[in-house]
Amino acid sequence: MHPIPVRYILPILGLVAIIAVLVGIKFQQISTLIHFGKTAMAAGPPPESVGTSVSQKQSWEGSISAVGSIAAAKGVSVSNDSPGIVSRILFDSGQTVKEGQVLVELDTSVERAQLASSKARLDLAGINAGRSRALVQSNAIPQSTLDTDEATLKTSTTDLAALAAQIDRKTIRAPFAGKLGIRNVNLGQYLNSGTTVTVLEAIDTVYADFELPQQRLPDVKVGMPVRVTIEGLPGEPQSGTIAAVDPQIDSDTRTIKLRASLPNKQEKLRPGMFAKVDVLLPKKDDLVVVPATAVVHASYGDSVFVVEDKKDEGGHPVSVDGKAAKIARQQFVRAGEARGDYIAVLDGVTPGQELVSSGAFKLRNGAPIVVRNDVAPKPELDPHPENR
Repeated sequence: MHPIPVRYILPILGLVAIIAVLVGIKFQQISTLIHFGKTAMAAGPPPESVGTSVSQKQSWEGSISAVGSIAAAKGVSVSNDSPGIVSRILFDSGQTVKEGQVLVELDTSVERAQLASSKARLDLAGINAGRSRALVQSNAIPQSTLDTDEATLKTSTTDLAALAAQIDRKTIRAPFAGKLGIRNVNLGQYLNSGTTVTVLEAIDTVYADFELPQQRLPDVKVGMPVRVTIEGLPGEPQSGTIAAVDPQIDSDTRTIKLRASLPNKQEKLRPGMFAKVDVLLPKKDDLVVVPATAVVHASYGDSVFVVEDKKDEGGHPVSVDGKAAKIARQQFVRAGEARGDYIAVLDGVTPGQELVSSGAFKLRNGAPIVVRNDVAPKPELDPHPENR
């Protein structure tokens, strides 16, 4: 067996040394990464930036909320009583009219000719009856002749009144003062009985019709104040009172129908508008309220994240860069009524607790956090955001 030449030994040794150095470097890198991973695992995930708010106690006016619609206090589809051809139209679409104002006249030329003939017969019957009365007194004619002439006079009078009433039925008038809708007829058009000419509504006072669950029946009565809000309508909510409570409960929905009366002198409210109705109760409730963004809604329940100091195993506060480290503790709550940017919490939160109000959706129980309230929006009971 021949020995390995020296010229081969040196390169092999050099290669082995290079491999050893590379293995050492890689081992050091892997060890560093393992150490960094263990350190990061021990330290936990990086803190999340959140905004916070403090729960507070507020006195809220007791109310029952519902949705409804605006209805006219007086509204009717104006139609003709008798058939005929439109001869005159005396109104414009959207016009404000007075009670009894003539809107449409149908052709009455035939009836007026019959009326003239009836007037002539009435005049003749009156003359004959007057002559017969004079002759009866002198016994020139029998009483039966006078009775016949008196009956003819009465018949002519009633015939004349019937024709006048028939002509009047072909004149369409406004049954009350209000604002007209869009005109639905034209000159020369033949109208059958009951054809809608236009719509007339009196909207200086309107109704808000809404429904409440049957459990709320003992809490409401006629005369209670209500506040009506229309989405997109500028200005303050409209105030009114409950005008009627339906005595019957709907057997399908188990709800009760109510009607509130609202003044509408400026005619801002129009029939058919969607409305949010709040029935104001006589008592006020002291509630713990939090920003609505602080409540996390989930299928297993509602919860909030309470801001607390992070503590070590010995129960001592942990500080980072000289500041107390914070964590978010998940707390389940029972949410109540929402009002503006706030929501009432019936159970689970006490006044004065600091809660996560911005960014709560990205947290878990015990997650580290960093509080940043410099750009957090301020919640309000009656928000009015700007349109952009």
